[in-house]
This record gives sequence, structure tokens and C-alpha cells, in this order.
Amino acid sequence: MNIEILCTGKLKEKYWQEAAGEYSKRLSRFCRLTVTELPECRLPDKAGPAEEQAVIESESRAVQKRLEALGQSYVIALDVKGKMLSSPQLAEKISEISLAGKSRIVFIIGGSLGLSQELLQQADLRLSFSPMTFPHQMMRVVLLEQIYRAYKINANESYHK
Repeated sequence: MNIEILCTGKLKEKYWQEAAGEYSKRLSRFCRLTVTELPECRLPDKAGPAEEQAVIESESRAVQKRLEALGQSYVIALDVKGKMLSSPQLAEKISEISLAGKSRIVFIIGGSLGLSQELLQQADLRLSFSPMTFPHQMMRVVLLEQIYRAYKINANESYHK
């Protein structure tokens, strides 16, 4: 299985880079992982709703362009209003996608303002980790950990509890 994580923005702090690197290394025995960092648009100070929407649209266009380049994929967009799954349910979902013949799952983490409604509607699944909002750098590490946990669950290996 190929797992691609499309992220708006870069991991700036060394501790996030190290945490993401550790989970990427752990995942290498289960799947082929690619993390693609897309440009983050700068929002002017005291930006209004129109400027915020322009940033969302610009960042979402970059995601859409990458999705088109990847071709057939099962797309999961992280969205605070999405469906919440437990770790075992995420593991089951990844297994179902694989059994359905999909060879790539793409997870999308938007920038600080989120993703466009158009992009969210195109996703096969909108996934929420919580009704709370998290920094997108932290969310990348949490997502990597949960994907790793899902693979460990599916392999019947200890780690989950």
C-alpha cells in the first residue's frame, strides 16, 4: 500500500521533524510512505474574510493539482467537521480500502485556515480527530502515529493498548 500525506506548510521545529521522522521510519515496514509539503500562503495582518478565503482557495488549488498528478487514490481529508473514528476503526478502514483494490491512500492536512469546501466534497472520507482544532504541524505527527497504530492493529502486533 502507498500512503501519501499532502501537507500545507513545513515542519519548522526540530522536535516535530524528529517525531515525524520516527513514525515514518516505523511505517516503512508496512507501507510506502510519501510526505509532500505544499506551499503555505501568507495571510496579511488583520485579513478580512475575503482574504482568508483567497488563501484557502490558493492552498486548496495546490492540493488539487497534486491529487490530479497522483491519479486514482482513496482521498481522506482531515476536517474538524468530519467523521470521527477510533483507532481500530481507522485500521479497519485502511484494510477495507486495500481489499477494495486501491493501492494508494492520500491523507490531506490543510493549512491553518483549512481546506476549500470543493476539495472537502471531493474527498472519499472527511476524517476528524477531535472537535478541537490542532496546529497542522502537530496534526501531521498525530496522523503518522495513528496510521502506524492502524498497521500494528491490522498486523495483530502489540502497541495498540
